[in-house]
Amino acid sequence: MIETAALMLCAVLAGVAATVQAGLNSTLRTYLGSPESAALVSFFIGTAALAGVVLAGRLPFALGTAIGRAPAWCWLGGFLGAFLVTVTVYAAPKLGAATMMALLVSGQMVASLILDHYGLIGFPLREASGLRILGVFMLVGGVFLINRF
Repeated sequence: MIETAALMLCAVLAGVAATVQAGLNSTLRTYLGSPESAALVSFFIGTAALAGVVLAGRLPFALGTAIGRAPAWCWLGGFLGAFLVTVTVYAAPKLGAATMMALLVSGQMVASLILDHYGLIGFPLREASGLRILGVFMLVGGVFLINRF
């Protein structure tokens, strides 16, 4: 129970971090001249931070053996992260934080519902019930309201 609550709090904080990161990276873009440059700097700093954690011995690191065992598709996460950060750098100043994040969350919810329903890419099978589908439609409706007003 406490572990679940802690994970939920961390997920909310990650959402806050994503919004703040978009603003920071968009500001950085104005100084570096392109969304790709700002995304590159963001990824470089994030990679350096994670390398520090790994090298400090706090997390197991078995890249050599993992490369051979992991399916090829699971290595695409870095590309998707680069796409996400680059899009937010470009979109945040044009759409505003609320609209951009509402669109991101809506896309995440639609994809999540499909991934759960079919148990794809390592997610446990969880049926897309009528209420779960309704929840996604409500989120998408929220995007309209946030963008319109």
